[in-house]
Amino acid sequence: MRVAIDARELQGQPTGVGRVLAGILEAWRALPEAGAHEFVLCRPSRDGAGGTLWEQFTLPRLVRNVRADVLFAPAYTGPVLSPVPVVAAVYDVSFAAHPEWFAPREGLRRRVLTGMTARRAATVITSSEFSRREISRHLGVDPARIDVVYPGITPAPPYSSNVAREDLVLFVGSLFTRRHVPELIDGFARLAREHPGVRLDIVGDNRTTPRVDFEHLADRSTAGDRITVRSYVSDEALATLYSRARAFVFLSEYEGFGFTPLEALSAGVPIVVLDTAIAREVYGDAALYVSAPDPALIRAALDRLLHDEGERKRILTAAAALLPRYSWSRCASAVLQALERAVP
Repeated sequence: MRVAIDARELQGQPTGVGRVLAGILEAWRALPEAGAHEFVLCRPSRDGAGGTLWEQFTLPRLVRNVRADVLFAPAYTGPVLSPVPVVAAVYDVSFAAHPEWFAPREGLRRRVLTGMTARRAATVITSSEFSRREISRHLGVDPARIDVVYPGITPAPPYSSNVAREDLVLFVGSLFTRRHVPELIDGFARLAREHPGVRLDIVGDNRTTPRVDFEHLADRSTAGDRITVRSYVSDEALATLYSRARAFVFLSEYEGFGFTPLEALSAGVPIVVLDTAIAREVYGDAALYVSAPDPALIRAALDRLLHDEGERKRILTAAAALLPRYSWSRCASAVLQALERAVP
């Protein structure tokens, strides 16, 4: 079987989808059953050139030219008129469940193309049972055609529970409205009044609509000199942040999965997350939950995560049992099986 892969997400600065695809490709190199197949990466000749026109018109031509048997579309959408069966990955449908979070034109594009891709695909792959229900509800896809495949987590460098960490609170992830970063800044500022040594690092591309100026919010807060906001850091710098942080926070009210809290747990950093169905599914007992994105609740949760050694130990003990569930080998094997089923 020859598999064409839409590899646009590997270009530039890979974020969530790019990391998933990279993890699957790496795992396929080691899977014996993958050795019988050929994988062809299809991508534009330069970064930034792979928009909707490339996807709908150039990608089908590339798929035909390489004589592929099936196309893997790992980033929500694929060509509507694909010359071969498509296996598409759709991780969440926030654009359909909460259109108010998106600019009108972008939200419409996502709803139309993702919906058409999902309904025409041989199989839709998603990353949680929660997303399976949401895709079925909002895109009209039969749940029997949706495979839940948990992604893997690349292990962080080994850590020692005896290492003295800094009083650093870390957030990593794209900055969406649904992730309540302004409330995090407010809650952290309240904590900083009581604990002058604490700091907050926020790392993520600003994708809010309407746009929120997070640097201004941080500077305007009473803890502005202890808050750093960056759109991107290298993998090496991110690993350093994980090794230094004492707490990780991710207050998202809607996700298809949520990678970065698991990355934090794998690096020995306890996490605080918003209490949602998807968070309970993905993180289980390995988290401290807050019931609402209220700054007072956030302050209390961060204080506990930073200073309650019993709670920190409880979360990290639960994480040790949880993390093996997220294996790139199992993920890659399940995706491969879906691709094999799609070929007549």
